Amino acid sequence: MSNWKNHLRLLLFGTATAFGFEASAQQSGATPASFIDKSNMDLTVKPGDDFYTYANGTWLKNNPVPAKETRWGSFNLLRDFNINAVKTILNEAAADTKAPKGSVQKRVGDFYAAAMDSAAIEKQGYYPIKADLKRVKSVKDINGVLSEVAKLRTSGAASPMFGFYVGQDRKDVNNMVPQLSQGGTTLPDRDYYLKDDARSQKIQDAYKTYITTLFSLTGTPEAAAQKKAETIFNLEKKMAEAQMSRVEMRDPYKTYNKFAIADFSKTTSNIEWKSLLAKMKVSGEDTILVNNPSFFKDLDGLLTSTPIEDWQTYLQWNVLKSSAPYLSSPFVDANFAYTQALNGQKVQTPRWQRMSSLTDHTIGELLGQVYVKKYFKPEAKERMQELIGNLIKAYEIRINNLEWMSATTKEKALAKLHAFTPKVGYPDKWKNYDGLEISRKSFFQNVRNAGQWAYNDMVGQLGKPVDRTKWGMTAPTVNAYYSPVMNEIVFPAGILQFPFFDPNADDAVNYGGIGAVIGHEISHGFDDSGSQYDKDGTLRNWWTDEDQTRFKEKAQALATQYDAYTVLDTIHVNGKLTLGENIGDLGGLNAAYEAFKMTKQGQSNEKIDGFTPDQRFFLSWAQVWRTNILPESAAQQIVTDPHSPGEYRTIGAPVNMDAWYEAFNVQPGDKLYKAPEERIRLW
Repeated sequence: MSNWKNHLRLLLFGTATAFGFEASAQQSGATPASFIDKSNMDLTVKPGDDFYTYANGTWLKNNPVPAKETRWGSFNLLRDFNINAVKTILNEAAADTKAPKGSVQKRVGDFYAAAMDSAAIEKQGYYPIKADLKRVKSVKDINGVLSEVAKLRTSGAASPMFGFYVGQDRKDVNNMVPQLSQGGTTLPDRDYYLKDDARSQKIQDAYKTYITTLFSLTGTPEAAAQKKAETIFNLEKKMAEAQMSRVEMRDPYKTYNKFAIADFSKTTSNIEWKSLLAKMKVSGEDTILVNNPSFFKDLDGLLTSTPIEDWQTYLQWNVLKSSAPYLSSPFVDANFAYTQALNGQKVQTPRWQRMSSLTDHTIGELLGQVYVKKYFKPEAKERMQELIGNLIKAYEIRINNLEWMSATTKEKALAKLHAFTPKVGYPDKWKNYDGLEISRKSFFQNVRNAGQWAYNDMVGQLGKPVDRTKWGMTAPTVNAYYSPVMNEIVFPAGILQFPFFDPNADDAVNYGGIGAVIGHEISHGFDDSGSQYDKDGTLRNWWTDEDQTRFKEKAQALATQYDAYTVLDTIHVNGKLTLGENIGDLGGLNAAYEAFKMTKQGQSNEKIDGFTPDQRFFLSWAQVWRTNILPESAAQQIVTDPHSPGEYRTIGAPVNMDAWYEAFNVQPGDKLYKAPEERIRLW
């Protein structure tokens, strides 16, 4: 991939839309007095047999996936509430005709107003990309193809053939370097091209139909459009064959390949990288990082073995697919029909919701400034900083008490822990998108301008000190992340709300929710990938060989545990793909529990609504992960998402914690029971 997510470890499934801090607990069925609502539970089920259903069963029955969604759970409820809050902000901004020129209010309002001007967008049809389609059709040779690849990328139009981004050098983290990654495909994962089972073939057919439809909408005869679809699919399939799997891509050493640019050019006889990079606005650099060198060797061969006419078609397709969501309704509808085949969504998300999300994704630090003023409470930041401090203390205690780790490695682990940088709420320094032109009258051009601006902003980091104030998420985002190269844990304003956090909730609820989130992100610094970076964020070993061996054995046991979980018919969780997130959950929940036991409530046995403090802690964790999901989306998640499904995130960590067994009196013979010696004790 060619964005910041390469270096982040997320809490959730990608990035969700934001929710408002003033949302109250009742939106997800709990009363403000209790926060754990028995009416959402299925008390007829033994927690030791099926803790997920025990904690969430009635809620799951009463909350099927709405037609406009692919899954429905606590995150979606928060997102749904918050996107309406964002909509209010955007409608107010769009209606404010007196906002000063260049102000945040006017720029946000103009972007959203243009995005919602359906009449103007329909009138344009596909006119906004006609010139691009004509130009890429005229390329004559390989150099022309590569020049067009550069032009599409720098203009914000598309990112064909491979991934490219500028980021920190993992072995020299104070240096920003250009980085190349495998890419060139459209389907969500290489497996969709390489597998021939019924589910994969159905998706392949839908993809070819999508290609055919978009070309037909630009005037290409049906038969010719179908031929183009076959050409594109076959070319992308060859690129997919050259790609590493997602599991392989999780290895930070395997994907760290540093070249002098001149030497890298010797591996690709048809691509002179100094020249191509200059066309991509990268000059004065002598080295480059490549995540999969063999992909580029194969791509180099494809340049000569593939007819120029096919490359023309491929480039046109990249323009079409990148633009379709922002063109007239026939293009948008075709795009939805394709994604529908992937995820099973019944009806298209309303335009206002799509455009609200787009505004956040495109100029999120403008929108974020308005959002924070209206919805974020300073006391939430103060409380979060207190919780983070407590989780760090708990993690320190747990590291010191590890039986399987030597004193030498413990010293390095503690040094890394104490070097963590927490960020809470929103950036100290806002990005103001200086130079980005936003017009109330041209939606497509606004999107294109923003893409170009973002590209220039990215390459503009070369030759400059690493900006440690920047954020990889916008303030309204319902998510959190850890960056190994920054060694930072980041919690946007959007996630600081029930069921994660509420200033009025008892400690059990907050520690089982946001406390576990904080612990999860800390644990990413010590998961199978993050643990390979030291306290400075450098990819450098700090383990003794013996400790590393013991860690890998425990990690493998956790992968095996999750491999056994069945998601859909014959589909199982991929324990290796999800290992980092599962370590995050296991370490995070243990650390949160440790910190909870330092509180007055954690040390008491006083019940609230019939539940002990420990029970409320684990029930809080469980209600965060309740999710109904469509079968198509579940199948896609297993292939593409490094997070386990909500059901197995609910139980995967607790079944390894003695405290959970004691809290719910789980005994041998119960379906989820694991003998004490089989419980995985990692962090």
